[in-house]
Amino acid sequence: MVKIGYLTEPDRAHWEVLARGKDAHFDVERSDDAYERTWRRLLDDERIRGIAARLDGRMVGVAHYLFHASVWYSGKCYLADLFVDPEARRRGIATAMIEWVARDAEERGFPALYWNTLEDAPARALYDQVGKFHEGLIRYSYRRDASQVVPTGT
Repeated sequence: MVKIGYLTEPDRAHWEVLARGKDAHFDVERSDDAYERTWRRLLDDERIRGIAARLDGRMVGVAHYLFHASVWYSGKCYLADLFVDPEARRRGIATAMIEWVARDAEERGFPALYWNTLEDAPARALYDQVGKFHEGLIRYSYRRDASQVVPTGT
């Protein structure tokens, strides 16, 4: 049976193994400082949460989420990361984690849970079952070209 709970200080080493596994899966490279900074935020920032899923006492999954205001609704909850150790997949762990986050968010007054994934992600099969509907939205990210930034105050 899977047990889910908030990350705590003693979880640090196991969390980092899974966080690095998630990043390797998505071909993302981060510095050691980035992992330390994120760990501190997960424990210290009241708007950001981290949870762990344990199977037979072993940490096999992590999820990170944050609460934020919404213009049209009461608060929203963004599920930023969800990763389950490949050896523990297909046992309902990801579903249990999503449901846990949804309950936590609703209890805290942030009932709208949402997340993003890659169009070709294998996890979409699960997300299409767990998610109530696919809104058909396309995500855009703005990145200003640093060479075109004009300094202010000159």
